Amino acid sequence: MQLFYNSAIDTTSKSFFFDREESKHIVKVLRKKDNDILYVTNGLGQLFTTKIVLGSDSKCIVEILNVETANKPNYQLHLAVAPTKMNDRFEWFLEKAVEIGITEITPLICEHSERKHIKIDRFEKIILAALKQSNQLFLPVLNEQMTFLDFTKKEFVGQKFIAHCEDNFKKSLKSQLNPNGNYTILIGPEGDFSSSEIKIAIEKSFVPVTLGNTRLRTETAALVACHSVAFSNEKDE
Repeated sequence: MQLFYNSAIDTTSKSFFFDREESKHIVKVLRKKDNDILYVTNGLGQLFTTKIVLGSDSKCIVEILNVETANKPNYQLHLAVAPTKMNDRFEWFLEKAVEIGITEITPLICEHSERKHIKIDRFEKIILAALKQSNQLFLPVLNEQMTFLDFTKKEFVGQKFIAHCEDNFKKSLKSQLNPNGNYTILIGPEGDFSSSEIKIAIEKSFVPVTLGNTRLRTETAALVACHSVAFSNEKDE
């Protein structure tokens, strides 16, 4: 199934149209024409089966034939991750995390952060492309960047973890996860969280955890955390 995205549609819609850029892609690149079927999501868990009624490359109009609503995932994962020095590494993490399954992402600015400004528009496009590529119906939330201190002042529902590299006592993340829950996980920059940040997080009831026996890059650590949560919540068929 080839999936398209349109945030403006809902279950009350009878028809809608794509913007010029998407219309051109549908008609000129994919060579879709009148009466062809397109599958569209609004990122809110709904799958719309539609039929092209006007295959114009400037304004492709479709009629909605059917709507299906997916069940919400059995867990909610919020990763707060320090942006990497190289943008492409963070973009790789975003793409793969969406494919695996993630609910919310916050770029986290820490004491040791080497990158303190991000291009959120670019990140949003990568997340959307990954959503369509992996045929998912729930679009993850990408928050504006936030400092570590501001983030840890927020209230969170469910389990809270901080993954760091200091040699104090830590348990493995996978051993601490309660299935079917809400999780917030902090992943630090290349230079790790500072000792003061780790102390603050623990005071705020974040549980210190390890992601394995080797030292991981930021984007790898974030992806390991994402996969650990997904695997722990995997349902038997």
